[in-house]
Amino acid sequence: MVRSLPAFQSFPALFRVLMAVFIAAFIAGCGSMPAQIDETAGWSAGKLYGEAKDAQADGNWDKAAKMLEKLEARFPYGRYAQQAQLEMGFVYWKNNEPGSALAACDRFIKLHPSHPAVDYAYYLKGLVNFNEDLGLTAYVSTQDPTERDPKAAREAFDAFKELVTRFPNSKYTPDAKLRMNYLINAMASLEVHVARYYVKRGAYIAAANRAQFAILTYPQAPAIEEAMFIMVTAYDKMGMNDLRDDADRVMKKNFPTSRFYKDGLTRKTAWWHLW
Repeated sequence: MVRSLPAFQSFPALFRVLMAVFIAAFIAGCGSMPAQIDETAGWSAGKLYGEAKDAQADGNWDKAAKMLEKLEARFPYGRYAQQAQLEMGFVYWKNNEPGSALAACDRFIKLHPSHPAVDYAYYLKGLVNFNEDLGLTAYVSTQDPTERDPKAAREAFDAFKELVTRFPNSKYTPDAKLRMNYLINAMASLEVHVARYYVKRGAYIAAANRAQFAILTYPQAPAIEEAMFIMVTAYDKMGMNDLRDDADRVMKKNFPTSRFYKDGLTRKTAWWHLW
């Protein structure tokens, strides 16, 4: 009788030997690989900061962020540290990292509440939130802003308000005021848009309440004209004639030639478009 071939019997042992040789060679190869060298090792704080500024000038925001991070980590108490912390917010923002930018602003404000440039930190915090949710790109997009969380708009307003209140003479205050006015009307328009939606759905109590909230919260916003008309419409639909007449009297006193008396709540373009 012919027995099994010895070569097949010895295969497991041969396999183990080959694997051992392979592993030994792999380990030896790894050991011979050159270690990754940090070219910034030994750089001074001034050198790191200079490289960060050069990267910013070139629009290389990722490199700028890394240089500033190394600077703060290696020289946390040096004279460049505070400047690095302040600039990190802007660099993160330009590098499309709004979360990190806001965290950097908050950290700087917390660590250096009396710093001469803390007004800039508040302004930058407002800018990041402003552009994140209610900037020009948001308005010209095809997305209805009511589908986005208005939290960023409120936080932008709060940051600008803090700047305007605490630093009325700051060079950033005039622009902050303009953006606050923009945000007020944007948030009022959002409330009015929701109230109009309730009217279309026949939820007249909710529509009247939402319109009234917009009027009381943002009394100077241009969107209040439509909010008043929504209240008139909602009360009329519910048969609340006294409330309707009161609202209509206020409406005619403040907006005697309002287009809403002629056109109603019909709109030809989306409410969030500027043109």
